[in-house]
Amino acid sequence: MELLLSDEVLAVLVPIVVYWAYCGLHATLGQSMYMDKYRLHPSSHEDSKNRVSKRQVISNVLKQQLVQVAMVAMVMMFKVKEESAISTKTSYLKLACQIAVAMVWFDVWQYACHRIMHTSRFLYRNLHSWHHRLVVPYSFGALYGHPVEGFVADTIGGTAAFLVSGMSPRASIFFFSLCTVKVIDNHCGLSLLPNWDRLSFWNSAAYHDVHHQLRGGKYNYSQLFFVVWDRIFGTYMPFLIEDKGEGMLQAPLVIYLDMQDVHLNSPISHIIKAQQHMHL
Repeated sequence: MELLLSDEVLAVLVPIVVYWAYCGLHATLGQSMYMDKYRLHPSSHEDSKNRVSKRQVISNVLKQQLVQVAMVAMVMMFKVKEESAISTKTSYLKLACQIAVAMVWFDVWQYACHRIMHTSRFLYRNLHSWHHRLVVPYSFGALYGHPVEGFVADTIGGTAAFLVSGMSPRASIFFFSLCTVKVIDNHCGLSLLPNWDRLSFWNSAAYHDVHHQLRGGKYNYSQLFFVVWDRIFGTYMPFLIEDKGEGMLQAPLVIYLDMQDVHLNSPISHIIKAQQHMHL
């Protein structure tokens, strides 16, 4: 019984349970008409506009999770051997620092992988285009993609974040579960807290939805927690959360004009300044 409930086993299995349980919660909430006003796309578009069926998406995600189980299990096994004679007690401050390091590392890794997948025509056509078959993202399609990309971006990236941070298997249960919840939130298609979408550093469903739009494919590469990498490397695409007047929201792209080409007192200059102020 102790073996089944060991930290190492839980670190492998809990994030998978969290994934499907949280996706199930989103799917259940999504059936309520009261959630329509938070949608970025009509629910019917999940079938009509996407180029892959939900059955195929579920099958793909399950296969990728099997690979993740094998990889993480091996890492945990070696980690246990190395720390068998070391006390597992960790202060809360040290734990917080480890989680922070892992978040930043994984975020940078994901941004780099995602951007490379878009800038290389070969990699996009043969690997990353799978994920963009989901024109309208939804919760349990968060991990849908080519298995090779999933292994490099998610499995290797997450494992590296775990090792670099030095966290214990018990701490990794929380970290990987947090990553799981966040990637689902970013793909759920619901902007439940629109005001949060205006935060200049935090990723969200609306932020990532811009990336899935036709004109947003070269922007908003940040994947999980923060959007500062897009700002630092010049791939940030601003957007506004607007009520479509049909009980739904939308995240239209904001295309800035060069202020030098606009008269300072013209009406459009005030609009641009207002938009810029909203995204500072």
